[in-house]
Amino acid sequence: MTQLSDREAELVSAHEQERPARALGGALRLGVWIVGGLLSVYSLVVVFRPVEALEHRMTFLAVALPLVFLCYRSGLSSWASRVRREGFRSVLSSWGRRLRRSPAKVAADAEAVVSPPVAQPEGTRRTERPSLADWLLAAAALAVLVYPLADIDAFRDRGSGAALTPLDIVAGLALTVLLLEAVRRTVGWALTIICLIFLIYAYYGSYLPIDWTIGHRGFDLGQIVSQLYTGTEGFFGVPMQVAASYIILFTIYGAVLDFSGASRFFIDLSFAAFRNSRSAPGRTVTTAGFLLGTVSGSGVATTVSLGSVAWPVLRRAGYPKEPAGGILAAGGIGAILSPPTLGAAAFIIAEYLRVSYLEVLLYATIPTILYYLGIFLAIEIDSRRFGTHAVQVDAPKAGKLLLRFGYHFSSLILIIVLMALDRSAFQAVVIATAVAFALSFLDPRHRMTPKRVGQALAKGTLEVLPVTAVCAVAGIIVGVITQTGLGLNLSAIIVDFAAGNLLLTTIMSGLAVMLLGLAVPVTASFIIAAVIIGPALTTLGVSQAEAYMFVFYYAVLSEVSPPTALSAVAAAAITGGNTYRTMMMTWRYTLPAFLVPFAFVLTPNGQALLGQGPIGTVLLMAAVSAVAVAALAMATGGLTGVPERLMAAVAAVLLLFLEPVPIAAGLAVLAVAAGVHLLRRSRRDPA
Repeated sequence: MTQLSDREAELVSAHEQERPARALGGALRLGVWIVGGLLSVYSLVVVFRPVEALEHRMTFLAVALPLVFLCYRSGLSSWASRVRREGFRSVLSSWGRRLRRSPAKVAADAEAVVSPPVAQPEGTRRTERPSLADWLLAAAALAVLVYPLADIDAFRDRGSGAALTPLDIVAGLALTVLLLEAVRRTVGWALTIICLIFLIYAYYGSYLPIDWTIGHRGFDLGQIVSQLYTGTEGFFGVPMQVAASYIILFTIYGAVLDFSGASRFFIDLSFAAFRNSRSAPGRTVTTAGFLLGTVSGSGVATTVSLGSVAWPVLRRAGYPKEPAGGILAAGGIGAILSPPTLGAAAFIIAEYLRVSYLEVLLYATIPTILYYLGIFLAIEIDSRRFGTHAVQVDAPKAGKLLLRFGYHFSSLILIIVLMALDRSAFQAVVIATAVAFALSFLDPRHRMTPKRVGQALAKGTLEVLPVTAVCAVAGIIVGVITQTGLGLNLSAIIVDFAAGNLLLTTIMSGLAVMLLGLAVPVTASFIIAAVIIGPALTTLGVSQAEAYMFVFYYAVLSEVSPPTALSAVAAAAITGGNTYRTMMMTWRYTLPAFLVPFAFVLTPNGQALLGQGPIGTVLLMAAVSAVAVAALAMATGGLTGVPERLMAAVAAVLLLFLEPVPIAAGLAVLAVAAGVHLLRRSRRDPA
């Protein structure tokens, strides 16, 4: 294991102090882990003994929501004490200075939503206890969710008949407030404020002129509560179903893989596979990020986990801080763009489209190949530009590692095989988890003892708490949009503003999703954009699969988009590089992922990039797109002269039209660019 430098240790310490998750200790820590483990067991059992949808989602949230209040700090008490100590004006002025926070603090905030709250060994952090207010909130959360479960059929009938009792309305309003507080604690104020705006819009919409596109007749508290609380259109809708089924099962699987030594194996294998070339360190980091993503499922978490090990190697290879940070961030974000374990939004796509998760994996296969092709080409170019060199790493040979620990791949492959054999994704991941558990006994150091099993089950639940809060509170947005018809109205506004032009609509849609993603997590930004922007694209003839995948990629890419770029900020904190320059390097490495989605939305043959259509067309369009990605790499760094770079960029755009005439023109322009480059180089260096 590579040792952390003093600076990296300082960053880790800053992260531990700044994130909102508590380090619980003693009996409370044990109790939280037991409850979390039991929730994981319940989720596993439900796969084979299904429970009615509303009852299942309520039960899951009834356990998860109280845990949020016990495991995550409020932050309000510390703010109030600061006001008393420093004065209100001083605290307000400090908010402005937050824009100039150190990279370490920003990275700590960024990773706060992806780390299990009490996963650290005892003694590594000062333990904390929930306050009386936290216990009261946890008890209230349990009460308002157990209350309808006492007689779920009668509760559902009251909701569908709009005959809610006063107690129903009070409980529904209380749950709304509790969810807003939970999401504020876990992911911050932005999503909380957005949800409040939607609630205000639902209640006061009648004050808007009815002839306005977004005006509506207005709804009272009973109607709003009925929409959000009593059925599967609000808090307990599709996003909550995804959290309570897909995501929890995959986090349990990832935890079992982690405890069984798979993370260490993936890193060692990546370092062993690329040993003896100057571009090997960069390729190693990218490959390790892809493999680690199967365990973490989070871009920021993968970046941070990989960075502490990989940055010393990149530094020894001669990489400057900012390019090294760009490689770390690009490799980390690839974790939630890549099969077989895409991010949470991919599971929501499967539910919205009513297709199997395997089909969503098929959609993502070619874009993933193109994504990593672009990174590898950029790394190859940069290794020459920066004069990097091979680094000797103390790791076993790749063949020896595969023979000894290659079984860690078997459960990943098994998920795909089982889904191909028409097993549900739920059953496939549970069976794969059981296989990973059984195979752990092949390694005495990482065998899944009863203690490790309990830790893995608890970790599976604790890692899903922030996502559960986001998915539940996203029900406010989805419910209000459905109840008021706002989604179709806003889609009409987008289409009208773009004058029905698909290109302009697509550009506006991409910018809107990216801007939304700057403020809220990937899952939330996808849900909001899917119900508002998705219909705008489908209205103009784009298929639902293409529209949702476009929104998915741009929601994910918000994590590497300036000015926030959470993954890039985390990478800059580790390398000590300039944050903005690290963002721009990350953007350069991930550029193909920004352009390829336009291809499968705008061009008739673009559906081939999602694996749709005849196999010959799919392969041909994939090959053309690969050439376009190579042209992008040449335009952003592979060519030295400005004219050649411009020609390569034009060639890339032409090739991504995926039509015969533009393809021929693009190849011709690319050939001219390469010819001009070779001619200039021969004149500079006749030898």
